[in-house]
Parts: sequence; structure tokens; C-alpha cells
Amino acid sequence: MAEAIVMNFRRGRHHTDPYQMVLKVAETPEDAEKSIGKGVTWTSPAGKELKGNITALHGRKGCVRAHFHAAGLPGQSLGQKVKVQ
Repeated sequence: MAEAIVMNFRRGRHHTDPYQMVLKVAETPEDAEKSIGKGVTWTSPAGKELKGNITALHGRKGCVRAHFHAAGLPGQSLGQKVKVQ
């Protein structure tokens, strides 16, 4: 089971999307592309698990976009690790 780091919310100039997160999974985009379609799980300090899926590459530095269902991720998840299945 691999790990990734939550970098930030997916955002634009005027809008932040709490359901989509940018994750750092690898050093190169070729390695990051292998993780597209896999599941992602973040565990909160209270023990609740929030699940999502990796949907696409994000940039050329080994980051990907992940879509989290239900409620998205809270701001306290920034900089923390998530599990990639």
C-alpha cells in the first residue's frame, strides 16, 4: 500500500473545490500516471475514514487530482498522508 501527501484543494482564482484535492504521489508524471483509478483513504484524528479516487494528473511534477465523495476533506488534512490502494 502506497502513501501520498495532501498538497492542497483543487482551486482556481475565485473558487476552491472541497471535494477535489491535489496529492503528491510520485516524483515524475510517468510514475504518477500509474496511480490513476486507484482508491485513496484519509483517516481523521477521530478515526473516521474518508474515501476517494484518483482521477487525473495535475501538472508535471508528480501530482494527481483525487475526488473525495460524501463531504470532501477538511482543511486539517493539508500536509498529511493518505493511503493509496
